Amino acid sequence: PVGGMYWRNPGPFNNGFKGFCSVLVTSAFSFTGTELIGLAAAETANPRKSLPTAIKQVFWRITIFYIVALLLVGLLVPSDDKRLVGGDNVADATASPFVIAIEKAGTSLLPSIMNAIILVAVISVGNSAVFGSSRTLAALAEQSHAPQIFAYVDRQGRPLMAILFASCIGLLAFLADVSFHDSIFNWLLSISALSTLFTWGSICLCYIRFRKAWYYNAHTLEQLPFKSHVGVAGAWFAFVGYILVLASQIWIAVSPVYEPGIDRSASGLTQNFFLKVLAIPIILLFYVSHKVWYRTQIVRLPDMDVVTGRRYFRVHVMTEQEREERHGWPKWKKVYRFLC
Repeated sequence: PVGGMYWRNPGPFNNGFKGFCSVLVTSAFSFTGTELIGLAAAETANPRKSLPTAIKQVFWRITIFYIVALLLVGLLVPSDDKRLVGGDNVADATASPFVIAIEKAGTSLLPSIMNAIILVAVISVGNSAVFGSSRTLAALAEQSHAPQIFAYVDRQGRPLMAILFASCIGLLAFLADVSFHDSIFNWLLSISALSTLFTWGSICLCYIRFRKAWYYNAHTLEQLPFKSHVGVAGAWFAFVGYILVLASQIWIAVSPVYEPGIDRSASGLTQNFFLKVLAIPIILLFYVSHKVWYRTQIVRLPDMDVVTGRRYFRVHVMTEQEREERHGWPKWKKVYRFLC
């Protein structure tokens, strides 16, 4: 391909804006795990230093490995390439657009190297998923929202039972070898991907309410070892964005994108509808059931506890030490630490 040839024919946006909305949830699923920074911060000795570095690294990883990589793939592989959605087994790594791009270049060795890179990346994702899910499950068990066996933590601070359970869930990957793996994957994706948006939205709401409670208890931002650069405004912006994405999923569920091979029968359209929005009633059912069963209410600002479990830092002393440390840095290191 030459230049942006594939961006002109067949074009970058199939089915217009509705086609764009139809892949938003899949994109959200690909970004799942960026919130693990918050979980890891609780286990670091100095979150004031490690958290900003981790956030900057996530930004650059998203920029390089997602945005730049997908831009290059869009320039090298047409969206109507039959290998993207065809073949005997869509679980085959040869369906990867990266492998297809390399094959179109006429090289014989690089596709195998790319498959190895994809395998390493998948293992890394699995490692992160086990870390995040096991910590979350252990926290739920400590609050009596999950079986108490998952609250067990060894002397090194590892929730072993939760890690074992999360690792066993990974055995679902072997379902890729059964004949109806496509259907299983689609239903799992419909639940997990959309629930990610609820997770991110709840994080934004928790952050907004935390800042309100922090100010209500006469605290200042200078007392926090780390604070977000975009603050409450960024949280509101992200939360509104999540609401719009959820609304778009309901829209394409009611009025789907009709592509070749789509079942347009009543049963097919019904199945497509629930594939798009199944996570919404499931999450709402869990939320309402929890409220009814435990008879809980939304915590008011005067009742919020922002002290219990808090680690205290001498922020003013740490700030002065960091200022003195940066004073002796060369310019290149100052630029590097600012960016990374």
